[in-house]
Amino acid sequence: MNTHQDVPAKRPKGGLVTIPFIIANEALEKVASWGLVPNMIMYLMLEYHLGLAEGANILFYWLAATHFMPLFGAFLADSYLGRFLTIALGSIASLLGMLLLCLTAMIPEARPPPCNPFATHSCKSPTSAQMTLLISSFAIMSIGAGGTRPCSLVFGADQLEKRDNPQSQRVLRSFFGWYYASAALSILIAFTGIVYIQDHLGWKVGFGVPTILMFLSAFFFFLASPLYVMKKPSKSIFTSFLQVLVAAYRKRKFPLPHTDLSYKWYYQKGSKLVLPTNKLWFLNRACIIRNTGREIAPNASAASDPWNFCTIEQVEELKALIKVLPLWSTGIMVSISTTQSSFPLLQAKSMNRHITSSFKVPAASFGLFSIVALIVWVALYYRVIVPLASKIKGKPMWLGAKQRMGIGVFLSCLAMVVSANV
Repeated sequence: MNTHQDVPAKRPKGGLVTIPFIIANEALEKVASWGLVPNMIMYLMLEYHLGLAEGANILFYWLAATHFMPLFGAFLADSYLGRFLTIALGSIASLLGMLLLCLTAMIPEARPPPCNPFATHSCKSPTSAQMTLLISSFAIMSIGAGGTRPCSLVFGADQLEKRDNPQSQRVLRSFFGWYYASAALSILIAFTGIVYIQDHLGWKVGFGVPTILMFLSAFFFFLASPLYVMKKPSKSIFTSFLQVLVAAYRKRKFPLPHTDLSYKWYYQKGSKLVLPTNKLWFLNRACIIRNTGREIAPNASAASDPWNFCTIEQVEELKALIKVLPLWSTGIMVSISTTQSSFPLLQAKSMNRHITSSFKVPAASFGLFSIVALIVWVALYYRVIVPLASKIKGKPMWLGAKQRMGIGVFLSCLAMVVSANV
């Protein structure tokens, strides 16, 4: 008689089974958060009796914090918390922020008493406590966005990395496609469904629905927690960049070597980079070996002081970032023009938005047109323009990244000219 029982094999973590939960978390979070933005200026003006300029400034700071917090969230995820815990805390923070915002609509004492919006002298301003509750909800939602948005895509890739699948790259590309498709669909739903609810069912339901969606987002993410691959945090790339800058500054007076002998530079064992490039040469001081015994640890695998001595890989990664900064900077003015929501919303409300006698486009849904235009352009570019141009030229024809960015900036300028005329 065999007394040994077969122990069932432990199921490997990660894989495709986790992807629907990660996509659901990100998609529902986007519907909930983006659905609050378009009509928010009307909420501040009608319910809190704020002027256009004051309300627009509050929204500007809220959106600015929401866009910058992911940088801090990415640093925490890479260096201390790990991606799972960062997304988890971000989801909880987003839910708490939306709950607070929902309370401002449900509790009459949380906002100023109603008044005639056309008789501004009879409208009471919000108290400090009321404004504190409102601003706190915005701040907590920004913190939540800093936890969820920078990590979801990479966390999903972690689940598919190094799987025993000969078509792993194809599976990863498929995940990226589904992820971005769900993100675009989420924004479409937010600009249509959530806006419609706010316009027709009021602020209580209009803020309550995003709160429920955010709860479902967190619920689905935590539901699959036993299945996730959870990588431990390592050194953040932001820390690496800072180390290069500090090391190069500390050795700013040290002369660069006259020859490119590889032993003068520090590189990781097995690295293909054994010499730094000549571009941005002043950063090369960060990886110069001045004293092998003192600067390299005894096992020769790490620098004894990474804030005084870096690898060639670290230096070249920072150079690559610096080289794309001019390209990124071209999007600053474009973002200023395309992310305005307050004044265009009031413009749209003054328009005749009836398509038929019974259907009127919500003013807050006008931002949807840019999303639809983007989807149509991508489809036309890849399915019509590229094949047609390639057929005419007799060879593959593509617009380069810089060409497409240049065309986009030019069209954005034209859009602002039209907007100014309107």
